[in-house]
Amino acid sequence: MYEVKNCIDAGSEYCPCHLAKTGECIICSQLSGKSFCDCKNWKGTCILQEYHRNGNKPKSQRRTYNGTVIEKVYEDSGILKLKIKSSISLIKGLKRLGSFVFLRSESSQEFYDCPISILKVDEEEEAIVVAIEIRGIKTKTIEGINEKEDILIRGPFWNGIFGVKKLSELSNDKVIVMGRGIGIAPLIPVLKDLLRRNNKVFLILDSGEFKKDIFDGELSFFQGERGHIKVFDNGELSKELNECLLDLINTQGYSHIHISGPDILAYNVTKEYKNSLTLSCSNNAKMCCGEGVCGSCSSRYSGHIVKRLCKVQCEPNNLFEGRRLI
Repeated sequence: MYEVKNCIDAGSEYCPCHLAKTGECIICSQLSGKSFCDCKNWKGTCILQEYHRNGNKPKSQRRTYNGTVIEKVYEDSGILKLKIKSSISLIKGLKRLGSFVFLRSESSQEFYDCPISILKVDEEEEAIVVAIEIRGIKTKTIEGINEKEDILIRGPFWNGIFGVKKLSELSNDKVIVMGRGIGIAPLIPVLKDLLRRNNKVFLILDSGEFKKDIFDGELSFFQGERGHIKVFDNGELSKELNECLLDLINTQGYSHIHISGPDILAYNVTKEYKNSLTLSCSNNAKMCCGEGVCGSCSSRYSGHIVKRLCKVQCEPNNLFEGRRLI
């Protein structure tokens, strides 16, 4: 199946980026080593021309903003919610579906940057709310920041969802939204956006190792149907989940599913239901720079194809097909 390549930053104020300088632009054929013009996905502006206009160099990339932690709450033994006040220009840039930022303490070096999805944007307070699962050295360092102390925020970044184009076009449709564990946090903006466009949503939640009601406060606005279902059984989709999905698809006419959880969940749902539903899912790639340079997010596919998943916008079908696991 032919795959139309897309870049989340193409045509934005951050394009052309550092990949153009090294001949690895995702969209522009001439800035990726070819001698003719063959844009893979026209974005309304010529990236090559923008590169020349900018003195044959990349445009300025995301900046690091100062922020202040105005609220710090522990919701579970491993979940921390932070409300962070920062620049209104940054806050407005985080209203897009799939938005995320890199966070670190003022005393840490840049390689401590930790990518975190946005749970809520509050323009009135000029603040964002994030939920962090405390796991390793980066998140533990962020945990050490107290209320009224400063925090560094780099952004805005937008590639937190694969299949975001289809997701953002859904209107007056029937959509299944599924979240597991910490993945429930970034599905909340998705849920609000779908309801705003008059979609009927069935919500499937699996709190995983956390307590069942961990995000009930943030989900209080949702009055539609929901089911608390254990989605895994010995590494495979559970019988209860399959029965629920088959009923929603075949009996009730649901046509799209958004999955916010681990890759193994998105992979299994994609494998089983790609012919019955259109799909979108969360981006779980490991990231460090977010600009396609460090290689942390790179995945290799058959045919010597490398996708920098911090920038490349994939459909879930193409995200897993032909992917090398070793």
